[in-house]
Amino acid sequence: MTVPAPQDAQEPQDDGPKGPGDPLDAGTAATRGLQGLSSEPAARVPRLLEAMRSVGTGLELHSTLDRICETAAGLADARYAAIGVVDEEGQGLSDFVTHGVGEDTAERIGHRPSGRRGLLGALIHDPAPVRLADLATDPRFAGFPPGHPPMRSFLGVPIRVQGEIFGNLYLAEKRGGGEFDDDDLRTVRALATEAGIAIGNARLYEAARRRERWIDGSVAVTTALLSGGDAEDSISVVAEQARRLADAAAGIVMLPAAADGGLEVVAVAAPEPVVPLGLVVGPESPVVTRLLSGEAVFLTDAAGDPRITTREAAAYGPCMLLPLHSGGRVLGALAIPRARGARPFTAAERTLATQFADQAALALVMAEAQRDRERLAVYEDRDRIARDLHDLVIQRLFATGMMLEGAQRKSVVPALQDGVGKAVDELDVTIQEIRTAIFALQQGPAEAPAGLRTRVLREINMAAVPLGFTPGHRFLGPVDAAVTELTGKNLIAALREALSNAFRHARASRIEVVVDAGARLPDGVAGVRLTVADDGVGLPAGGRRSGLRNLARRAESLGGSSVCGPGIGPGGRGTTVRWEAPL
Repeated sequence: MTVPAPQDAQEPQDDGPKGPGDPLDAGTAATRGLQGLSSEPAARVPRLLEAMRSVGTGLELHSTLDRICETAAGLADARYAAIGVVDEEGQGLSDFVTHGVGEDTAERIGHRPSGRRGLLGALIHDPAPVRLADLATDPRFAGFPPGHPPMRSFLGVPIRVQGEIFGNLYLAEKRGGGEFDDDDLRTVRALATEAGIAIGNARLYEAARRRERWIDGSVAVTTALLSGGDAEDSISVVAEQARRLADAAAGIVMLPAAADGGLEVVAVAAPEPVVPLGLVVGPESPVVTRLLSGEAVFLTDAAGDPRITTREAAAYGPCMLLPLHSGGRVLGALAIPRARGARPFTAAERTLATQFADQAALALVMAEAQRDRERLAVYEDRDRIARDLHDLVIQRLFATGMMLEGAQRKSVVPALQDGVGKAVDELDVTIQEIRTAIFALQQGPAEAPAGLRTRVLREINMAAVPLGFTPGHRFLGPVDAAVTELTGKNLIAALREALSNAFRHARASRIEVVVDAGARLPDGVAGVRLTVADDGVGLPAGGRRSGLRNLARRAESLGGSSVCGPGIGPGGRGTTVRWEAPL
């Protein structure tokens, strides 16, 4: 039966319950609950005061709920206790914390109650205390699921936090076979009042910690983007931080695809990537249209939402799709999905994630502007070098050639004339080469050719400058014809990472690069294999492996692999990186 609020001991005419269905205000102060205790259970007062003090200690929300359940069960001499946390919509339960139900029993029961129906659902919509001698006699009772322990007596009290219903405190199965009395109700109501205060403090503390984590994540992203490192690695930091901060299954960054106006996946952070790099979601998707217009999209179940057109979404449940926009310009999108069946994102998490995406977009714009300034500085330096070569070096070489020609004409020794003539010819060739270099400097960097072979050679030649020597190279099979654009792009990134590691860490004097487009992968599938071997110091024990993890992640996203082995130095000294992926 639903019972009323017990009145103060100073009002004996209203003491005790008024009858079934009479509402009870759960916000009555704890002090009034203490005053209503009769003389026999007055011994509970010290226990209740100690329990209220214990409930107020600690700021972690879930441990606070555990303490409230345990304390309430002890005060009311109940075998079982639980707290059902009402969801944001006020239609069901978002969490259910229990006491007295063992792990084996919980596994047999299976999923926890949703609070959408039955007695628990009724308490959500009508948050008034309920005291029943036998649960089964209440018309709102919908029965127990298989494996649930038997329960008869029941006491339910709402918990209010800052004037709003947080949830309900449930007690069941009074020890000794009796039923919960008025003193139990007063005691639990007093505890519920203190519990509301403790839960409010824990919520504030948790919100502050969550906000601090998101701020730290935004700082990490900004630092990575403005550090001047590789742009792809910096974008991967955005994906990884978003996944970690949102407690999600993956973090996915998408940038506008040049081909058809959709969004292309450029970074994926996940323990087991489901979405491959290079996946393009076309502009026909309603979600892409909204993202490119700067509007966020929140999904309760990505697998079952008809607006999602990619089959890879079948692995995910709740999902946040956030535009990366700054200054009225959409730079891309950030997808943060959770696994199927995971809890939905709260309003606070949505707000923090949106702010994180805005901060990441601003950092992307600043990083792009920084790269533009650096590129402009390079162009200005190239122009200055070209002018110096033309105005100083070529003129001096030309003057030197004129002097040598004059000396050649005055000489009467044939051998000397031939030697000077050869020197003049070499100077002419040098002048022509310098003029070619000047033309290239003035034209700026050429567009990258489509051929994979040319791009590999360009990476090798670029690495030759910091290395002090040019790595050897060899091509096997139809490199340009067989390797697709997506695989080629990842292979170039893997080659750049391997050459960078050899320069920064290996202290190698020899490097060999082999690209084999006719390789057979372990499962027999035709693939392309990149091998970068050096004679350096090898992999240090306990050293950082972030670069090697990047290589492995790229290969695995394409269905391939990346492994390390002995190098090409004496006795296997050095390191060999073998990166391969299906064609």
